[in-house]
Amino acid sequence: MAALGADLEGATVLDLFAGSGALGFEALSRGAERVVFVERSRGALKGIRDNAELLGAESEVEICGGDAMEYVRHLEAGAFDLALADPPYGKGFAERLIEAFGVVPFASQLWVEHRKTDATPDPPGLRQRSYGDTLISIVEAKT
Repeated sequence: MAALGADLEGATVLDLFAGSGALGFEALSRGAERVVFVERSRGALKGIRDNAELLGAESEVEICGGDAMEYVRHLEAGAFDLALADPPYGKGFAERLIEAFGVVPFASQLWVEHRKTDATPDPPGLRQRSYGDTLISIVEAKT
């Protein structure tokens, strides 16, 4: 999140494969205006709802239960300022998500966390940050 810096101020953020919602809630704490969480696990969805209530952030969040890959298929280009994703490792989600972003860039930037050994496409302008066995692949929408 520190790497995003001022990019979060007033941003609309999409948190895919949201899990506990940690990425989205951190974005809110750093100035994002609105976060949409997409998660399929009922337990995780309850945790996100509980955390939004605890933080008094109900009006700043939208919580969507369902498949993250299906969700992005219905988005228009530029629907969000920033999309964050922490999909399950080793299941091809990182690769498919980056490919989907190449077809319809649904945010200005897509940040995907994945294992270094997970296959990913290499679109123009791809940047990656390494943290141990983890990579963050950053893809900018073509302008």
